[in-house]
Amino acid sequence: MAGVSRRDFLQQAGGASAALAFMVANGITLDASPLGLPIGAQAWPHRARIGANSYAGLASLLKDMKAIGLDTIELVSPSGDFASITDGKQVRKALDDNGMKCPSAHFRGVKTNLPTLITWAHDIGMTHMSMASMSGPMVNGVTTLEAVKQTCDEHNKLGAIAKKEGLQMMTHNEGFENSRLADGRLTYPVLLEYLDPDVMKMQFQMSSMRTIGDPVMYFTMYPGRFASAHLQGVDTTAGMNPMGRGTLTVKPTPEQLAAQEAARAARAGGAGAAAAGGTAGGGRAAAGAPAGAAATGRGGGGGGGLAVGEDTVDWVKVFQAAKIGGLKNYFVEQNWDVTVRSVAFLKTLNVA
Repeated sequence: MAGVSRRDFLQQAGGASAALAFMVANGITLDASPLGLPIGAQAWPHRARIGANSYAGLASLLKDMKAIGLDTIELVSPSGDFASITDGKQVRKALDDNGMKCPSAHFRGVKTNLPTLITWAHDIGMTHMSMASMSGPMVNGVTTLEAVKQTCDEHNKLGAIAKKEGLQMMTHNEGFENSRLADGRLTYPVLLEYLDPDVMKMQFQMSSMRTIGDPVMYFTMYPGRFASAHLQGVDTTAGMNPMGRGTLTVKPTPEQLAAQEAARAARAGGAGAAAAGGTAGGGRAAAGAPAGAAATGRGGGGGGGLAVGEDTVDWVKVFQAAKIGGLKNYFVEQNWDVTVRSVAFLKTLNVA
């Protein structure tokens, strides 16, 4: 089927069940996907499905994911909410039984337990190791250049160990990665300067556009550095966060400050902001807090609960840039109903 417009999709697929019906009625096959990459989902929002149910709960979740057109899942390392799936070989069996793959997970404890985590990753058949954050030191959202250098050096060494074991390490962005330096600069592009591009890739959290800036900009400015992404719908008309976040300048310019103030005033009056800049959508990209922690990730991402395709992001442009960025996998990270609608939309995308 040829790609459909966002407007047509939204008019004809108004909810989760309607989205699936729309797919069937229009001949959208479940093996279609942007860039020819399998559509995946992050397990964190669905962690209650696993919980104490262990491998049976995982298998049930995988079955339902396959039914809505997902082919991959990104797990979380076997501790905390995922402590019931410590046996990587049983996880692999559940994946195989349901026609799913797990190319990566968010790992906790890489600084203290890396060999055990690598074994778990190998047993499951992963190719990448990610983490929610490198968790460098910061105070009130501010870090130092020295802390950035030390954190990058530490993770370059960890990434080199993983690389020797056939695994590509990467970091997702929340907390530390979304912080600023004391001089007003974003930490994120500074991390890209000090991380070794061979052993430490990036996993872009789409709901953080409002904080660190346009993914299209990053993907095109740093080719081959972005191995993965988490997808959420984002309202790109809402403007950037205060303090000049999301720009690559040292400090916000007077024009940027004026645009931010205008955006806040417009939102207060019920109108949409029209801040200039960014290419993922019509204005600087935003990411509001979602409704409900289960719909987010660990750091309050989630794009305000908007499904991919029900937002204002130009997803064709994002995926085209993602090819330059080096994207290997991507995962919808939203609650179940929103995930269903996001997957249905992704099935309609034509990205050359």
